[in-house]
This record gives sequence, C-alpha cells and structure tokens, in this order.
Amino acid sequence: MSPADHHEEEVLGKAYDSRLMRRLLTYLRPYRARVALAVTVLLIGAALDLVAPWLTKVALDRAVPARDLRLLGILCLVFLAATLIGFVIEYFQTMLTTWLGQKVMYDLRREVFAHLQRLDLRFHDRNPIGRLMTRLTSDVEMLNELFSSGVVTVFGDLFALLLIVIAMFVMDWRLALITLAVMPGVFIAAAVFRSKILTAYREIRTRLARINAFLQEHISGMSVVQLFDREADTAERFRKVDRDYLDAHLRSLTYYAAFFPIMEILTSVSLAMIIAYGGSELLRNGITVGVIAAFLQYARRFFRPIQDLSEKYNMLQAAMASSERIFKLLDTPVEAGPSQVTAALPANGRGEIEFRDVWFAYQKTAAGEWDWVLKGISFRARAGERIAIVGHTGSGKTTMSSLLMRFYEPQRGEIRFDGVPISQVDQRELRSRIGLVLQDVFLFSRSVEYNVRLGDLGIDDHAVHAAATRVGADRFVRRLPQLYDTALGERGTSLSVGERQLLSFARALAFDPLVLVLDEATSSVDSALEERITEAIATLMQNRTSLVIAHRLSTVQNADRILVIHHGELREEGTHAQLLARNGLYARLYALQFVSSTVAHGELKRAAG
Repeated sequence: MSPADHHEEEVLGKAYDSRLMRRLLTYLRPYRARVALAVTVLLIGAALDLVAPWLTKVALDRAVPARDLRLLGILCLVFLAATLIGFVIEYFQTMLTTWLGQKVMYDLRREVFAHLQRLDLRFHDRNPIGRLMTRLTSDVEMLNELFSSGVVTVFGDLFALLLIVIAMFVMDWRLALITLAVMPGVFIAAAVFRSKILTAYREIRTRLARINAFLQEHISGMSVVQLFDREADTAERFRKVDRDYLDAHLRSLTYYAAFFPIMEILTSVSLAMIIAYGGSELLRNGITVGVIAAFLQYARRFFRPIQDLSEKYNMLQAAMASSERIFKLLDTPVEAGPSQVTAALPANGRGEIEFRDVWFAYQKTAAGEWDWVLKGISFRARAGERIAIVGHTGSGKTTMSSLLMRFYEPQRGEIRFDGVPISQVDQRELRSRIGLVLQDVFLFSRSVEYNVRLGDLGIDDHAVHAAATRVGADRFVRRLPQLYDTALGERGTSLSVGERQLLSFARALAFDPLVLVLDEATSSVDSALEERITEAIATLMQNRTSLVIAHRLSTVQNADRILVIHHGELREEGTHAQLLARNGLYARLYALQFVSSTVAHGELKRAAG
C-alpha cells in the first residue's frame, strides 16, 4: 500500500442496501412522532399541488364561459387559501425534516466519538487521523442530508407523482398518455446521469481525502517544511492536489449542466405535444381549454419531482457509502472492553503488580509469524516497591507500561494487579489506580487547572494546587497571566518542554494513584528541573508501587530493584550495586553512559576555557 492509498476512501458500494437502510432508520425511532408528522405534512403539501391546475380548469371551463363572477371569486379565494396553506406547509416541512436530520446527526456523531474513545490503541495505530475525522464530519453530514432532504421528502415526491398521474387520467386518459410519452427519454437521461455523476462523486471523495491527508500531514510538520526551506515545493504539490479536486468538481458540474437542460427539453416536448394534440381535439370539440391549461400545469409539476428523485438517488448512493463506512467503524470490536469484565480489583488495593510469562507483538512478519517485542517477561513488583526498567531504545520498556495500562493485550501470558488478572478487569477501574507520566506530554488547549484534573470534579482546586506545588509546577504557574485559569495553546505550545513535563506529572499526582508509571518522565527536562522532580517524588513514592522506565541510568540508581530488558527479554535483575558487581549487561550500559557523559563534560569545560 502506498502512502497515498493509506488515506484513500473505500470504493463505494451499491446504491441501495436494505440492511444498511434498516439500520439507519433505527436512528429515527426516538423521533417517531416527528417523523409521522413530517410525512403527513409532506403528503398534504403534495395534495395541495393538485389544487391550482384543477381550479384553472374549473375557471376556464365553467366560470369564464358563464360569466359567473361569483364562482370566479370563490375560485380565486380558494387558490389564495391553498397558496397560503402551502406556504405554511412548506415552512413546517423544512423545519421538521431539518430538525430530524440534525438530531440524527447529533446522536450518530456522539455514538461514533464514544466508540472511538473505547477502541484500543492498536486500532488508532492502523487508522490515520484524517480518515477518522472524515467519519465524524463529512460522512455524518452526508447522513444528515439523507434524513433532512431524502428519506422523508422522497415520500412527498412519490406521492405527488402518483396524485398527478391519477388526476391526469381522471381528467383525460388520452391526453395523459400523450403527456407521459416522453418518459422513456426521461428514464434514459436519468440513468446516464446517475452513472456519470456516481463516477464523478467517487473522484471527488478520493481527491478530498487526498487534500485532507496532505493538509493534516504538512500543517503538523510545518516546522520541518520551514526549517528546510520547502515552502515552494510544498505549495506546488498542494496546487496539483487542489487542481485535481477542482477538476473532479468541474466534471460533476458538467453533468449537472447537461442533465437539467435535457430534462427541460423533454418537458418542453411534452408540453408541445399537449398543445398540439389538445389543440386539435379542441377544434373538434373533443376537449376543453380548461383541460389543456390544467395538463400544462400538471406536466410542469410532474417532471419536477422526477428531477428531484434523480438527485436524491445520487444522495442515496453517497449516504449508503457513508453509512457503510460509519457502521464498519461502529462494528469494530472493542478489544478488552467492559463487556469482558468478569472480576473486580480489591476495594483496598495494595498496588502489587505481576507479569507472568508475557509475550507480545504488535504485528506479524511477512512469513506470518509474530514479530515478538516482549518474550517471556516475568517479574513481581511488591506493594510500595520501586522498580526501574532499563535497556536500549527499542528493547520493549514502554511496551511493558502499555500492556499494564491495557492499551494492548499480550498474545501469551498474564498480567496481574493485586492478584487479579487485568484482562478480566474493567479498563476504567484499572486505569483509575495507575498514574502514568509519558515522555511525549499531551496537553489540551484548555486552562492549567483543566489539564491537571482533566475535568474530574472529584479533584478540587486545593488538590490541583497541591499537586502542582509538590512537583514544582506552581513556580511557573504563578508567572502566568491568569495563574491556573490561563488557557494553554494547542498541545500546550505556550509552555516549554520542561514545564509541560511538570504539568503532566502534577496531573498524575492529582489523581492519587496506587501505582506510578514514569516512562522517561525526566528525559526532556534540564538538570535543575530533574533534581526538583526527583526531590518531589521521593516522598510520593513511599508506600506506593512505582515503575520507572528510564534510558538514563543516573535516574534509577536508588531503585529497590532494576530490571534490564534486552531485545524483549529480561536479562538481569537486582539493585544498582548488585548489577554493577555482576559486570554484565547493566554494567556495560552504565559504563557507556558514564564515559559519554564524562567526555561531554570535558568538552564543555574546554569550550568554556
């Protein structure tokens, strides 16, 4: 799969899928009364379309020849009343159908977002953000159009066609057949238009996905673009992608520009045939002027819903494709979700963690075998114990914390929390007892206070301030314009890397977890901040189980035990002194870092001298 294909939309399915439509209609169930009212209003509106031509016939055939001003006045009043009622009906029809579309879109978007939050990280690793954004925005919006302008209003169009055909045959069956003689041409034009516009719609969707993918990638990487002076090249590439999107839209406009004039020509042919045949019959006294005038109006009204139905067919095609993509997302199983809960953690937990022969792989190799990241990891962290996990980059250290948090599930083995297999525990209950500080800090574009407690009202302002104080974050918060109410930029860009790290640490402390997991938590801060954090967490770690994942060995020397991970295997275990005395892998890692830091220190001294 090429990088571009990674962001492409799936090929559209068939134009109508009864299974998908039945599922879509379930979203209307909570609003059955409104749907029934909307259909009733649409049927009344369709019936009112018959009034004006019929009044014209009566006026021309009875009132005018008889010079009956009273009847003519009554007909005018009835026509005026029908017009006013039609206006009111049209207003309520638009309000009801739009309200239904918005409510369905609101419910569906909330359901999709809630499902996205429950899906495991493996799913999010496989699916680009741009595609998921499309599901929540344009795909849901397409279903809004289906419910507000399609699935309900189509009843009005079909009912209007049926009533018009009945009225024409009741009035004069021969003239009705003449009016409908152009229908084969209408069907052919509509079929060609549908096939052409479907192809154009596919091209538009594909090119829109490319634009979204391009913009997401290059706006996110704007610093790299500017750093290497690639603005001109990037602008040229975007011009080509944007031009493809424009061309696809222009092709669709061409089809629309051809279809509607063709329909107008066929309508005009039908009107000409009505005049020609009706005129000849009028001369032979076989038909009246009122009938001809009524048929001319009915013909206009007859072809209008046909054009609407042709457009609604294409909207239905797009809605079926969007619904298939949305339901495919909603049907994605939630791995390790609450539905698999069979056990609960002890009410008075101790924070004991145990890995039992854990094997894990993110994916399989080309040969179809698991590409193991962790291989038979087994260890036990007693309550209140400080465990350090060290090893080369890519050895599997962070993967261990991800498995503990149940971001992923191991293929083999078992992880226990206070003696209970975490695979049987509700994710929310498990994660509520673990505080995690990552190397890559994510902050929301909200206030400092929100980023510490993440909207949890169970954590009051005092707890927020206390957590920030314990990690030293209050020192820079006091310098902010509105203190804890200061809004941070996107991803906390208004703060330095070290300040973001401190705020993330305060967030973990505010939730007062049983277990602390620090994943390279001090790797992005300078020595002064690192020393401050080290002092703050020393007291915090008392009577609290702690897993410290670190690359710099200087930060883990005081741990109760150190686990050395190498190529996914637990190679060594012991205290700092024990591992150095063993003169094994840990001792070599320590020597390499000690030599590197000594050389760097010497170079700095020479540069300063």
